[in-house]
Amino acid sequence: MFENLQDRLGSILNGLTGRGALSEADVSAALREVRRALLEADVALDVVRSFTDRVREKAVGAEILKSIKPGQMVVKIVHDELIEMLGGEGVGVDLHAAAPVVIMMVGLQGSGKTTTSAKIAHRLSTREKKKVLMASLDTRRPAAQEQLRQLGAQANIDTLPIISGQSPTDIAARAVQAARLGGHDVVILDTAGRTHIDEPLMVEMADIKKRSNPHEILLVADSLTGQDAVNLARSFDERVGITGLVLTRMDGDGRGGAALSMRAVTGKPIKLIGVGEKMSELEEFHPRRIADRILGMGDIVSLVERAAENIDAEKAAAMAAKMAKGKFDLDDLADQLRQMQKMGGMGGIMGMMPGMAGMKDKMAAAGLDDRLFGRQIAIIQSMTKAERTNPDLLKHSRKKRIAAGSGTDAAAINKLLKMHRQMADMMKMMGGKGKGGMMKQMMGGLAGKMGLGGGMGGMGGGMPDLSNIDPRQLEALQKQAEAAGLGKPGGGMPGLGGLPGGLSGLGGAKLPGLGGGFPGLPGLPKKK
Repeated sequence: MFENLQDRLGSILNGLTGRGALSEADVSAALREVRRALLEADVALDVVRSFTDRVREKAVGAEILKSIKPGQMVVKIVHDELIEMLGGEGVGVDLHAAAPVVIMMVGLQGSGKTTTSAKIAHRLSTREKKKVLMASLDTRRPAAQEQLRQLGAQANIDTLPIISGQSPTDIAARAVQAARLGGHDVVILDTAGRTHIDEPLMVEMADIKKRSNPHEILLVADSLTGQDAVNLARSFDERVGITGLVLTRMDGDGRGGAALSMRAVTGKPIKLIGVGEKMSELEEFHPRRIADRILGMGDIVSLVERAAENIDAEKAAAMAAKMAKGKFDLDDLADQLRQMQKMGGMGGIMGMMPGMAGMKDKMAAAGLDDRLFGRQIAIIQSMTKAERTNPDLLKHSRKKRIAAGSGTDAAAINKLLKMHRQMADMMKMMGGKGKGGMMKQMMGGLAGKMGLGGGMGGMGGGMPDLSNIDPRQLEALQKQAEAAGLGKPGGGMPGLGGLPGGLSGLGGAKLPGLGGGFPGLPGLPKKK
């Protein structure tokens, strides 16, 4: 979503940090570029003016221009003001009210209200352990009520039985009554939309609000619609009164201006963002983390949270035990690739790693994209169990059969086997004797620099247990990561020699145990 803005701001601010001293003219020239970058990203003009004025006011003070590292001070000011523009602190869905808590979903047709309603219900059910009832009030769109019923069945969420001929206000009243009688904690009302704002829609929303008395009114807006989404939010707030915003399609290739403008223009917090089509792909909106991503500082906390949600704890423990013995077969490699796909693929993970956002283009140019994961998994799945356990069995005739089965060629299979050998050799080193093995030393060093304790699958010393980590620990982890140099643009992973240059084969250090590259990937071609 923010890639173009990230590239522009990154180049502007890197130009400042590279200088020994800054004049007022330097700051003004940089802010002109920042202003242009924000306008190109479709941020509202009055928001851009306000933002650059605040930055200029703080950045031309004597203490900044005479500080030891004035360029870095300007970056910090831009970062802080970006967080302020996005809303300061993250605000979640408020459930502090008498049960059943009514959440009313509003927005235009096609913005993703029905799917988002189901995602929120799924999130509240799985994370908050709430009993949720969903009700569709959309009597205009064909099969809208049936769509919500099917989504509820998929996510194992209760839905209000459909009675044809009822008006939206009657359905709302029945839903609240049914939730009360059924002992539900939350009731989600999925209202009707229109292709554009009109008077009948607003009257209907006001009537539903009066009958159901919602505690939260969430406006669902498509983040790809740009400034229209901002105007939409303003109109709904004036007529109905919204308590928060949910932005869908944040994984798209839009310029991100709506996300940056909506909080500043409406004064309403962005509470949730949709980052994919799956039920689980709905995240809380954290202004600090979004600001970090935009300025290329990474997002360690979200990466840890995503890992905690997607990594199977039992599989991770079994993998750690195998690694301790120096064992690593092709089934293990396939598991690693699948886990990376669940976490958003290479692009999603690298966008959250400090100083690594710029690597995505280099990797794409080298032909290393997320499709490579699919091809490598297909190759492994085309092998027999014996071949996956013992790759030495793979001679020419077997490779020919696997290539035909996976739709690849012998060269792709050889690359996969070579990369697996590199990783298997690394695992043997990690599981070695001596001072607890290389793995223990490396993970212990990483944990020590980040101030973390705990064990990793019984290996002694290492990364924290992701399944038991709570939000306060995550915030502490972010601060510790920043203190260790992880949160700085161009900073590297602690204890790994830094990664500003990128992955193995591009002049940077290797990520530990990943065969000179990302898990399941051969090293990138070396610079000429």
